[in-house]
Amino acid sequence: MADIDFEEVYRQYFADVYKYAFALSRNAHMAEEVTQETFFRALSAIDSFRGECQLRVWLCQIARNRYLSLCRENKHTGEMDGEIADGGIETGFEERETAKRLHILLHALPEPYREVFSLRTFGELPFGEIGELFGKTESWARVTYFRARQKLKEGFDHEM
Repeated sequence: MADIDFEEVYRQYFADVYKYAFALSRNAHMAEEVTQETFFRALSAIDSFRGECQLRVWLCQIARNRYLSLCRENKHTGEMDGEIADGGIETGFEERETAKRLHILLHALPEPYREVFSLRTFGELPFGEIGELFGKTESWARVTYFRARQKLKEGFDHEM
């Protein structure tokens, strides 16, 4: 791929990569670390980008690999270290309990359901991009997301 302006790549895709990393980790600190590492690694490997997929997808693949490596290194469980996203003291007790139950159920989901659900719900990625990240079709991503939602709903209903 000829002469890529890496500063422009960084400006254009930083938010997307961060949102993706946050969707994977559900942890702002981890997402920042993964995003920084992603761009560092992408800069050193930019000559290997062959253009067989969108640049955003390539960067997200690097982010995913880096996140999985960090999980192995840190034996990271995917927990948010006691945080509830966007929650606070003003958030009602019932909402926190619901969010906590959903978080527990989500992390109990097997792969690829957990990751597809997180990418769609928290990362706000389109189904087409999710499918591309997994080397699958948009339809596969839609079906997997639907099944993940069903599993979460069943888990919620079972707990009640």
